[in-house]
Amino acid sequence: MFHVAGTNGKGSTVTTLETVLRHAGYRVGRYMSPHLVDFRERIVVDGEPMPPAEIVAWLDRHAATVDALGATFFEVTTLMAFDWFARAQVDVAVIEVGLGGRLDATNIVAPVAAGVTVIGFDHQEFLGHTLEAIAAEKGGVFKRGTAAVIGDARAEVARVLRGCAERAGSTPVLTAGRDWTVSDVEVAGDGTRFTWQVAGAAPQRLHTALVGSYQAGNAATALGMLHAAGGRWAEALAIAPTALPEVRLAGRFQRIGRWIFDVAHNLDGARTIVETLRAAPVPRPLWALVTVLQDKDWREMLHALSPAVDGFVITAAPTAPLSRRWDPTEAAAEARATGRPVHLELDFDAAIGAALSRAETVLATGSFHTVGDVMQRLPVNPLAR
Repeated sequence: MFHVAGTNGKGSTVTTLETVLRHAGYRVGRYMSPHLVDFRERIVVDGEPMPPAEIVAWLDRHAATVDALGATFFEVTTLMAFDWFARAQVDVAVIEVGLGGRLDATNIVAPVAAGVTVIGFDHQEFLGHTLEAIAAEKGGVFKRGTAAVIGDARAEVARVLRGCAERAGSTPVLTAGRDWTVSDVEVAGDGTRFTWQVAGAAPQRLHTALVGSYQAGNAATALGMLHAAGGRWAEALAIAPTALPEVRLAGRFQRIGRWIFDVAHNLDGARTIVETLRAAPVPRPLWALVTVLQDKDWREMLHALSPAVDGFVITAAPTAPLSRRWDPTEAAAEARATGRPVHLELDFDAAIGAALSRAETVLATGSFHTVGDVMQRLPVNPLAR
């Protein structure tokens, strides 16, 4: 089992691991969250989502226990996934942390390798208000006697994460920038090319189908986890040049027709969209259809996005929880402060039409709710290859 924590890049790292392991001949279970359109996106075995009948049967079978325990939605989903992987007889599972790491429901696993991707500011009310505090929570996934992989090369973050791994008794402990390097990153419409070199080994020129310079780091973290796990898992690295161009992950700078879907839901995510748009230009004008949850840094996100877009359509995602839904009128006023044209449309379906009428390319972003709600209406299947 491989266990992946981090602020940004978890989904890309998990999917890269899954793809490489499947190409190496393994039957792979993948657990991720949240979903975009269909709950079953969370629990997948060899590319096939958990059957609806199995979900209903599992809930019927365990309803009384769930009620007695007062288990949360995520706890129930995690148990369901692990049970399904066991019954589906997977060879290996790749598990994404839900929130944090130390106290996350997934942290009952005993992985062959645990990895932490890039750390950023998100969920500060639970994880802390400094990068070091957040890193300490994420580093809670490291376990005694198993590999620990650190994908964030920044000194202050890597120092905290290495300390977590050493106190946990993890071995080996590998860190980006020290035990492997990523260089010569090139971003294009068909993905990202980069050179990956493990200390003491020859460099490899690789190509992931995921678009964005940061995707080179996510791919390298996934490969670093296989390398650190050793044995048959490290042998799977031989298939990486063939497997990486086949990696697919919905909602990560995903282009379909006139649309770009990106689930960026924090300031770092918004900045990476801008960076990627500069590296991989798209037809103009480009308008952003945006909704963000109220408890995110939505003001800063709008200002970060503004240099890369020609206008904003501000709306509210129907699936966003009412308690966390932003005020579109307030958001539109902030968007106008960026100097970009702004169209406020409270009706989500009309907002989609308004964006398409103004733009050659539409960027749907701000949350999983934004992307998922647009995909549901087009429709787009997030599990389609």
